[in-house]
Amino acid sequence: MQIVETLNEGLKRAYEIKITAKDIESRVDAEVKKMAPQVNMPGFRKGKVPANLVRKMHNDALMQDALSSTVQESIEKTMADNKLRPAMQPNVNLDDGYEPGKDANVKIDLEILPDVPTPDVEGLKLERLQVEADKKTVDESLQKFAESQKQFETVAKSYKAKLGDQCLIDFEGKVDGVPFEGGTGEGMAIELGSGRLIPGFEDQLVGKKANDEVLVKVTFPNDYNVEDLKGKDATFDVVVGEVQKPKAAKADDEMAKSMGLEGIDQLTELLKGQIEQELNGLTRTHMKRKLLDQLAASHDFEVPPGMVEAEFNQIWQQLEQEAEQEEDSAAARKEMEDEKDEYREIAVRRVRLGLLLSEIGQANGVEVSQQEMSMLIQQAAQQYRP
Repeated sequence: MQIVETLNEGLKRAYEIKITAKDIESRVDAEVKKMAPQVNMPGFRKGKVPANLVRKMHNDALMQDALSSTVQESIEKTMADNKLRPAMQPNVNLDDGYEPGKDANVKIDLEILPDVPTPDVEGLKLERLQVEADKKTVDESLQKFAESQKQFETVAKSYKAKLGDQCLIDFEGKVDGVPFEGGTGEGMAIELGSGRLIPGFEDQLVGKKANDEVLVKVTFPNDYNVEDLKGKDATFDVVVGEVQKPKAAKADDEMAKSMGLEGIDQLTELLKGQIEQELNGLTRTHMKRKLLDQLAASHDFEVPPGMVEAEFNQIWQQLEQEAEQEEDSAAARKEMEDEKDEYREIAVRRVRLGLLLSEIGQANGVEVSQQEMSMLIQQAAQQYRP
């Protein structure tokens, strides 16, 4: 086996490996001797099949396995001899002109991890923010919670439904006069103005009273979740059973006890604890961002282009998905293109921070795999989103 370095530029390396036909043949011979005692063949006792017949039967598979294992060992030897730490999976190519019985020429292209300086974490300064939930915030949260527990009460049959009221309805939907699956229901409670139903449906119930019969006409959206109904015109035969008005939302002992609590004081404390937990999460996120800002500002070293490109592609894919959802997707795409260099810089920073976090872990006796490296980069990505 001969290994020759053909490229050593920055973090890029390339090698050519020559695996002689003799090496491959000797590996095949060893495998034949190993498997021969287990081979069954008519006319021979088990374990007595001649090696040349065993080889003839399995030659193609044996040659392929021998070549693959030899190539793998040659790659491992190249990495070990040159003390290489691949940044990503090496690109391995076998010479297109290879023929069984001849020497094999293998080319390896890879990027290596840079020598990352051990971060001086002792010099980092972080300020932990202490945020408490004030009374106004707690009161607002309590009121919103009370509104989310909104209840309705039935009103007189002469009352006409308004937005914010609730109607109990029976209905049957039809397309081209034919009922469709899932288009029938009884006693369904619909809060008018909630937007739960097909656009235009709830609006046609405004002003209706109990026992009113209504022919509701709608068009299913083009992105409706039932393929056969997308973009179709439909009618619904609706009978309004009851009209109900919302009760005034009130945060009091009665509401708290209906939830199994002792009273409003206990509910208030629970909500306050939840708010403070959310605030603590925000302060932790703030501290992480400040920590990564300091690491990024105090370190500047070359990062593997392949890792940067992979991270940039993830960023770009996310941006493209978001642009598709914008009302003016063309304008969103143009803005992306205008800021493309900035997004690439974000990718560089994410990778560099991932390497720094990995170095911190290794400096503290924690071995970091390539998969774990990707996770560290993603953690950095959460703090540096496009």
